[in-house]
Amino acid sequence: MANNAAEHPPGNSVADPSQEGDFGITTMDLRNLMELRSAEAVASIRDGYGDVQGICRRLKTSPIEGLSGNPVDLEKRHASFGKNFIPPKKAKSFLALVWEALQDVTLIILEIAAIISLGLSFYHPPGGDSESCGQAASGVEDEGEAQAGWIEGAAILFSVAIVVLVTAFNDWSKEKQFRGLQSRIEQEQKFTVIRKGQVIQIPVSEIVTGDIAQIKYGDLLPADGILIQGNDLKIDESSLTGESDHVRKSLDKDPMLLSGTHVMEGSGRMVVSAVGLNSQTGIIFTLLGAGDSDEEKKVKKTKTQDGIALEIQPLKSEEAAESEEKEELKPVKKVNVTKKEKSVLQGKLTRLAVQIGKAGLIMSAVTVIILILYFVIDTFGVQGRTWESECTPIYIQYFVKFFIIGVTVLVVAVPEGLPLAVTISLAYSVKKMMKDNNLVRHLDACETMGNATAICSDKTGTLTMNRMTVVQAYVGDTHYKSVPEPDAIMPDTLEVLVNSISINSAYTTKILPPEREGGLPRHVGNKTECSLLGLVLELKRDYQPIRDEIPEEKLYKVYTFNSSRKSMSTVLKNADGSFRMYSKGASEIVLRKCSHILDTKGKPRSFSPKDRDDMVRRVIEPMACDGLRTICVAYRDFPAEAGEPNWDNENDILNDLTCIVVVGIEDPVRPEVPDAISKCQRAGITVRMVTGDNINTARAIATKCGILLPGEDFLCMEGKEFNLQIRNDKGEVEQERLDKVWPNLRVLARSSPTDKHTLVKGIIDSTVGETRQVVAVTGDGTNDGPALKKADVGFAMGIAGTDVAKEASDIILTDDNFSSIVKAVMWGRNVYDSISKFLQFQLTVNVVAVIVAFTGACITQDSPLKAVQMLWVNLIMDTLASLALATEPPTESLLLRRPYGRNKPLISRTMMKNILGHAIYQLVIIFTLLFAGEKIFDIDSGRNAPLHSPPSEHYTIVFNVFVMMQLFNEINARKIHGERNVFEGIYRNPIFCSVVLGTFVLQIIIVQFGGKPFSCTALTIDQWLWCVFIGVGELLWGQLITAIPTHRLKFLMEAGHSSTKEQIQQEGLNEGTDEIDHAEMELRRGQILWFRGLNRIQTQIKVVNAFRSSLYEGLENPESRNSIHSFMAHPDFASLSSDNEDPIPTIQETGDEITGP
Repeated sequence: MANNAAEHPPGNSVADPSQEGDFGITTMDLRNLMELRSAEAVASIRDGYGDVQGICRRLKTSPIEGLSGNPVDLEKRHASFGKNFIPPKKAKSFLALVWEALQDVTLIILEIAAIISLGLSFYHPPGGDSESCGQAASGVEDEGEAQAGWIEGAAILFSVAIVVLVTAFNDWSKEKQFRGLQSRIEQEQKFTVIRKGQVIQIPVSEIVTGDIAQIKYGDLLPADGILIQGNDLKIDESSLTGESDHVRKSLDKDPMLLSGTHVMEGSGRMVVSAVGLNSQTGIIFTLLGAGDSDEEKKVKKTKTQDGIALEIQPLKSEEAAESEEKEELKPVKKVNVTKKEKSVLQGKLTRLAVQIGKAGLIMSAVTVIILILYFVIDTFGVQGRTWESECTPIYIQYFVKFFIIGVTVLVVAVPEGLPLAVTISLAYSVKKMMKDNNLVRHLDACETMGNATAICSDKTGTLTMNRMTVVQAYVGDTHYKSVPEPDAIMPDTLEVLVNSISINSAYTTKILPPEREGGLPRHVGNKTECSLLGLVLELKRDYQPIRDEIPEEKLYKVYTFNSSRKSMSTVLKNADGSFRMYSKGASEIVLRKCSHILDTKGKPRSFSPKDRDDMVRRVIEPMACDGLRTICVAYRDFPAEAGEPNWDNENDILNDLTCIVVVGIEDPVRPEVPDAISKCQRAGITVRMVTGDNINTARAIATKCGILLPGEDFLCMEGKEFNLQIRNDKGEVEQERLDKVWPNLRVLARSSPTDKHTLVKGIIDSTVGETRQVVAVTGDGTNDGPALKKADVGFAMGIAGTDVAKEASDIILTDDNFSSIVKAVMWGRNVYDSISKFLQFQLTVNVVAVIVAFTGACITQDSPLKAVQMLWVNLIMDTLASLALATEPPTESLLLRRPYGRNKPLISRTMMKNILGHAIYQLVIIFTLLFAGEKIFDIDSGRNAPLHSPPSEHYTIVFNVFVMMQLFNEINARKIHGERNVFEGIYRNPIFCSVVLGTFVLQIIIVQFGGKPFSCTALTIDQWLWCVFIGVGELLWGQLITAIPTHRLKFLMEAGHSSTKEQIQQEGLNEGTDEIDHAEMELRRGQILWFRGLNRIQTQIKVVNAFRSSLYEGLENPESRNSIHSFMAHPDFASLSSDNEDPIPTIQETGDEITGP
């Protein structure tokens, strides 16, 4: 079983610049070659090119030295074979976004009503204003006012235009912002290639055909390639073929590597054979994008609810059990499930919007009916008029006016600013979280993090610095408490030790000189291997000459590290036909396979199980108790006369080893971690450590971090014991058993990725305790994928994390630091509170406006707040208030309360008390002014005014007071937990201050100069002062409400609970149908005609979609989808996972479709 290395002709070094130019192979040749698999591909390479070297020669590249990097050569390669780049989908134009905003149902109703009103105002039939038409025509003040009837219709159309432009501009700016973010991330995605014999990292988009790329465990391949040399290489090709078994790659069996597939094990080198649109992924991508309109319909089938591509890998039955879809947050993972459960907040908001929508629709319908009935009974019954043809236009104008009043009640009733508030809050948070080293890939993860009750964290790199150094060693029967001097070790032992470490490690792992003088040397590659190479350097030896003497091509067989082996071994073939194998790995695992150990003289002596137990007790446990990770380095010789062993029989090969050294590696705890963990504990979040290290090391680190506190009865256990306690006789996990373990478990050591997944799933599914748990998980390895997906929020490491882990995650920690998770908790809670603040403010406005419009209309036949005024109130109360309240920066005080959890209602009793309390104050003031205002201010009454009468001072004061009260109540709404000081920290939010002041200035302009369009007449300074004084009364009234203890008000209901499981199940839809959110489902049942919630849940979710589409364009991998590196994450690709699989369900949030680039 030879190591898969292609023999390369000597002297075939960097391509000679004089030969650069035409290549001996065309793009089509390479495309056709890459479509072949396994033996067919091997045969085709042999017949057409001799071997892989032949392809390299034709591509004018060296398998050892790579390309020259000459810009002229690279340009020629771009011209001949294309760039590794997918052009992004063209962004929607501003006009297209305006057109989308116009599709809003309520706006369309208003437009139609306004146009009818306009048309009728220009139609004056002869005799139409005669007495015979009754009260309808009487009392028109003068001809000029009658002619001005068109103003209201025009003003409504103008208001609609403003709303549409604001919405479209929102969409446009968000898309622009995220495209900028995307291009920034795209530049950060790098891949390792060899140029001029140097291993360098270049941006994925700069990879060219002919490049020699180094691939390793955890990589997502950025281009198609042909294997030149591989060690134990296994690839997950499920994203292209639908086959979930890992495919073993080797030169003689299957050397073809495809872009978008994941390296699950091993390492190697490949020559890049196709990039960009010419790669296998790119070809399919082109096919998908070809038919535009027809194809776009098909593409919809592969979108999930929030735009994130369905997990492409079809799950086999055993895996399916472990990879169920996420409980609250994630897109669907199983192909046969169409329902994506909403995030905690989304679910609560949608239910609330539906309830308010129903109430608003009923109120508006009743308002219209009462107005029409009152008018008909009064005109034709009480006054005894008959309907005459010349009066028809006047009557119709009245009916249109009633209809407009009804629509405005509906407009104000539904808090359509909610989706906008959510969007702004999430967008603002995502942007700011970037600065706090949290790169958010799925927007709703932001808010879910605020509800987190448990964090399962890795140890290495997250809690510790991931800068490992060897500080103790046991070699030659001596335990050194610091690194020994080279002359203290026997020369033979030193020789075998240095060779073992230098050869039996990834050649990509290196220690480079510091970037600046006085700095620490740079560790590149695997950090544990770096610490061992550091030991070689401390022993005054150099690993590079040994690697140069034995290049990777000469390695006979490599058993790469994986989670089941927990060790790595490399086999060399000696000149006499014998073999030597070097091994390293977790000390207790490797020592179990040792039968000999090198003694003080450097000679092997026997090593019995008793000796091993003695060594564990004397050496390994003391090291572990100091918080050190212990690694054992060993070797084994296979004599030539015994013949070549069966390398596939690992149990026999990895046995009978000779121990060289056991080292203790220190990975210091990050200085900021203990403080971050104590903040989590104060905030009611339990932190658990899940690590592959041994239990003593894990316990020592957990104590240093503050996860384990002295005198507390918490559990630390190993994976093996954990499995014994939670599984029944048949080996199945039982939730009841798990429920006895997890509440006290703080450290899980020697755990496998399956243990991590089992623990996370068990905590999420558990129903013990007061509230259901919301779990966050950190992970960096490929094997952490299942746990990251299962968690409510998955954090991947930006530096140490593999591409596979990043793809499975929701948030990427760009600094791999635990304290960044605490920042994410703070931002998450802030999002939740921002939405609650907006709700408290919005619902007060809605309750008051609806009751005023309804009661006023029923008693005075006219809404005290006119249609255009309502639209202005709606604009300031929705768009501007959501901007003001959703951008409150978070404070440390957010971490002083416990998490809300899944079951906490959106509107608490305190908020309900505030909403109703302020509504009472506002209603009393408004009705007092409405029915007694003319006496108080000594002005003419504005009630029962005829059709085209001029605006009255009376109704202007009512409108102005209403807006002033909302303005000051906006300040009250900043606090939702009953705090007294509503001004606290107000200067930290300039957006809030500018919105409040801006609204005040605009209100002055509208009242003083708005005139007929706004139904306003200018007020005197005295009247203005009274309006402001009544508004300030809101602040004083707020203090009074705060003084009332909430616990006494038992009658207050909470609102905005999350969906129950039964309701979620009822909402399951047939496979293949579009998913619709709660609101749309209600619509389809015909229970609601159309309500304002859908209006903005359509227009504003486009903002969310603009975010998400461009966000995951940029953040999906996290590399941009513009690079081929990330094709596989693209939704257009999901349908290709397998021809044999069931069709992937369509899951679509709105009619709007942003198909991505």
